[in-house]
Amino acid sequence: MNDFREIEDADVGSAVALWEACGLTRPWNDPLRDIAFARDSATSAVLVHHREGRVAASVMVGHDGHRGMLYYVAVEPRLQGQGLGKEAVRAAEAWLRQRGVWKVNLLVRAENAAVKGFYEALGYEVNPVLCMARKIVAE
Repeated sequence: MNDFREIEDADVGSAVALWEACGLTRPWNDPLRDIAFARDSATSAVLVHHREGRVAASVMVGHDGHRGMLYYVAVEPRLQGQGLGKEAVRAAEAWLRQRGVWKVNLLVRAENAAVKGFYEALGYEVNPVLCMARKIVAE
């Protein structure tokens, strides 16, 4: 099993590069801000796995005291299909379990439908709910 640990300062650039390589970043979400925000809270973390001196897999995990959430699940493209994605998800689930969280949710962008099978193979299912959102802080 590959070890995942909480991100450190030296990992941040490598994590952002990984997310960009995996197509997870968007112009309206600053990944540096997302990492800083997660690291600044006791209810969230960015977990990383290293290969060859850089971040090769990651997952951002957090909870609201009721449900957990996963974000930025990423594996270096050349390493995909080797189980690191599953290990990232399991590491995040363990992080949540240690904090008493009993259910985890995740969001998959509609244009990323190919990843749906990955999560289904890990036991995730589509819930019949509608996700609604509203920005409450001007950017």
